[in-house]
Amino acid sequence: MASLIGFVIGACLGALVAKQRKGNLLDILQYAAIFGMVLALLALFGSIIALRLNWI
Repeated sequence: MASLIGFVIGACLGALVAKQRKGNLLDILQYAAIFGMVLALLALFGSIIALRLNWI
């Protein structure tokens, strides 16, 4: 669940960054995909670490 939320937040941030840089549609999609994947991976690793350390 955390990975999905991370992906959505990352995609929104990526789209905003690309729009601020005056990118076209493909630039916006690429930034959204990359930011989404990066934040999804960070959320995944964060949840794995939290589970291994019994924080959850």
